Amino acid sequence: MVPKVGGSRPLIHPKTETSVISGLERFKPLFFMPSLLRLVKDVYENAYDLKSYKKLYSGPTIQDYNGDLSQRWYVYYSFRNPDTGKLERQTPIDTGINQHKNVTDRRAAAEVLRKTVKGILDAGFNPFLENDSIDDEENLEKMNAGDALDYALTIGKNLWAETSYPDLKSRVTQFKIWLNDNGYKNRYITAVTKKTVQRYLNTILARSSASNRNNTKNTLSSAFTILVDNYIIPSNFIKEIKQLNSNPTRHRSYSQSLETELYNYMLHNDRLLLLYIKFVCYNFMRPVEVNRLRVKDLDIRDKTLIFQAKNKPLQTKYMPAILYKELYELPLGEPEDFIFTPTGIGKWDANERSRREHFSKRFKQVKDVFGLGEDYGIYSFRHTFITKLYNALITKRTPDDAMNHMLTITGHATQSALKKYLRTTDTFKPEDWSEYLE
Repeated sequence: MVPKVGGSRPLIHPKTETSVISGLERFKPLFFMPSLLRLVKDVYENAYDLKSYKKLYSGPTIQDYNGDLSQRWYVYYSFRNPDTGKLERQTPIDTGINQHKNVTDRRAAAEVLRKTVKGILDAGFNPFLENDSIDDEENLEKMNAGDALDYALTIGKNLWAETSYPDLKSRVTQFKIWLNDNGYKNRYITAVTKKTVQRYLNTILARSSASNRNNTKNTLSSAFTILVDNYIIPSNFIKEIKQLNSNPTRHRSYSQSLETELYNYMLHNDRLLLLYIKFVCYNFMRPVEVNRLRVKDLDIRDKTLIFQAKNKPLQTKYMPAILYKELYELPLGEPEDFIFTPTGIGKWDANERSRREHFSKRFKQVKDVFGLGEDYGIYSFRHTFITKLYNALITKRTPDDAMNHMLTITGHATQSALKKYLRTTDTFKPEDWSEYLE
């Protein structure tokens, strides 16, 4: 018997008008056709509803916006809903294709993705069927928006810096509240789109600043990256939302006279705070990095210290003599003791955020004596001394030589990053141009 389609007509080759299956049967002895026939049958049945002869899916198709690279390209397809019998558009897929920055490469990547999706559909994937081999706990793509964001926070707690986590958690939680208030409470996380996030970011911008909006965008992007990595959503479209121009908080540098006054005051009133600040001044460390220092991180003999930096897991720095002499006779404790606690070297059962806030509050008392505002802080000493170093080096070296030498001292990863930092702190100073105006 030749199988019938729709109960009436056999599967016919369009040109020869012969049965395709009958034709394949003729080569059965030579090609071991039972296995091939079974494969053809499986693929055919997966692609069609044989009772009604309706294709179960359409596509997949590439959406490339006629080559516009500013748009998010993706592959989409529709699948027939078994309850309604209608084709329904499924979640678009853009895995990896938008990282390509020219049309040729992106189209090639999109075509590979299209063929991959088609192969999966041909093999029998059905988005409306539950996979019995995966239990509900592992079927993460079914998570609603609130649960998915909570899941991202749970994973993120072990990925994000301890000092950053409270702020990140607050921003993600505020987004979750907004979603609940705007009709997403019981909807899957896949229902949250680029447009949804853009609407939320606009509310942040309206009530605060571009900088706060950008920080929120970056936080949500980090959370969505976790969801992508754990197969809960197909892609992180938040990366494609543009950053807005903003004016970041400026840390003012200290004048020479003010710096001297601050040093003298701390020398007589808070020597521990002064030593803390000298790590910022002389080794160009950030306050949070100073907070992390333990006894085991200092090698007095080799004049080095190892710490967890902002831009790399561990960083080794040499201590200049001006700092080394401050530490040489310092009584060191156990290897795990912190260099800086409220009373000096020792144990301190506090998280990074609390340790940083302790010394910030301590310096706030000093600032109050001198009537200094919020634009002055401990971090301002780093600006001040990087400026000092550059201005001293530039008298003996070319600008490029000076910056190359500074890279080994300040810890910046590249010369371009250091240049940007120097421009931010207004370090570049022009020579007097009066002679050209006389």
